[in-house]
Amino acid sequence: MTSILAYTFKNLPSTSKWALTFCVRPLSCSSQLRASAAVQTKSKKTLAKPNLRNIVVVDGVRIPFLLSGTSYKDLMPHDLARAALLGLLHRTNVPKEVVDYITFGTVIQEVKTSNVAREAALGAGFSDKTPAHTVTMACISSNQAMTTAVGLIASGQFDVVVAGGVELMSDVPIRHSRKMRKMMLDLNKAKTLGQRLSLLSKFRLNFLSPELPAVAEFSTSETMGHSADRLAAAFAVSRQEQDEYALRSHSMAKKAQDEGLLSDIVPFKVPGRDTVSKDNGIRPSSMEQMAKLKPAFIKPYGTVTAANSSFLTDGASAMLIMSEDKALAMGYKPKAYLRDFVYVSQDPKDQLLLGPTYATPKVLEKAGLTMSDIDVFEFHEAFSGQILATFKAMDSDWFAQNYMGRKTKVGSPPLEKFNTWGGSLSLGHPFGATGCRLVITAANRLRKEGGQYALVAACAAGGQGHGMIVETYPK
Repeated sequence: MTSILAYTFKNLPSTSKWALTFCVRPLSCSSQLRASAAVQTKSKKTLAKPNLRNIVVVDGVRIPFLLSGTSYKDLMPHDLARAALLGLLHRTNVPKEVVDYITFGTVIQEVKTSNVAREAALGAGFSDKTPAHTVTMACISSNQAMTTAVGLIASGQFDVVVAGGVELMSDVPIRHSRKMRKMMLDLNKAKTLGQRLSLLSKFRLNFLSPELPAVAEFSTSETMGHSADRLAAAFAVSRQEQDEYALRSHSMAKKAQDEGLLSDIVPFKVPGRDTVSKDNGIRPSSMEQMAKLKPAFIKPYGTVTAANSSFLTDGASAMLIMSEDKALAMGYKPKAYLRDFVYVSQDPKDQLLLGPTYATPKVLEKAGLTMSDIDVFEFHEAFSGQILATFKAMDSDWFAQNYMGRKTKVGSPPLEKFNTWGGSLSLGHPFGATGCRLVITAANRLRKEGGQYALVAACAAGGQGHGMIVETYPK
């Protein structure tokens, strides 16, 4: 593998100023598939702060994450969000009237239900007196929903908030072209037959060309996959390393699925279809099979393929978040505290997917922790190359000094603590719902593995990112 990396260095374009800076070191993941992911219980201080309310996660659920175009393809986003809400109500037995507020994240909005949180809440039987709003922040939309809930509770506005997210990639809005839309609006305003005929005379066949949702960054006109390919090249991450990491993600997800560790999933009876009870995108393959795939974005020399990228996914998630005193008063045993969090933004052209690199040291400093204090890492996996480039950036003093204004590197997460139940590459990535999955997985892993602190981080379109510390609730 080192020889492959050396070849990659040698053949990088001269314009890549990062590439020659990073040492040639293998990032082998195969040994992690055989290694135990046990985390030793440690006795550490709590992150409770004086005069601030403790915010807890009582529990969180998600419906199975499915490949787009499969069992959810005939539904609408609010159907998935409603199913997640109903699953949360069933899991926690929280009375609907106790919930003060509901907030959901989504990215590609269905125009008929622009405030999908409200429609899903009404569909799930919540009172019409319970306010609900929808937020969007690309792939960290449900992260924003969660931290909105934290802010509402910490400020004393509410005690009980449900936060979640949803995405339905099976049916995205496709618009008429701008010229066609303008003509249709003008026709609607026309008052005489002559005016209508005059407008219709201007019609051209190219007006019928549809307008698909943007798959590229608005500010750079570059697709995320193309950016991931450039990022992998800049950090000298080889195709083999990316495939190896993807295989690790799928293998660990399959193991977690078989062992019943993905307990956040609630079954969903799809109208007119069978009950769905597990994710359907987990597909452990082999390095030989993955190597046969052609580059998906930069052809023919790119390294990002369908096998080492997250896939288009339908799904929804929801979490019950409370003040600690309210949760205890209602007889709940929370799963975790939601502690410090940060949002970051950086250059959307060359650092589009490096959000975790910037968020990690900031949130650790804010919490007074170091990397060695973290027992569980849950990072969003958009692409294998993005994860491995993030590792290299986090482990580089040069990058920290030249791009982050920091004296030293923060260090990369140890793989034995990292995404050991799979990640977005294997479990799926419904854009608006992944953040909640990351946090509840972190909480569940802390309880299972005996750890105290987890670090959740994710990148997002626009060059943004999020980082959060999750602290397990004492047993």
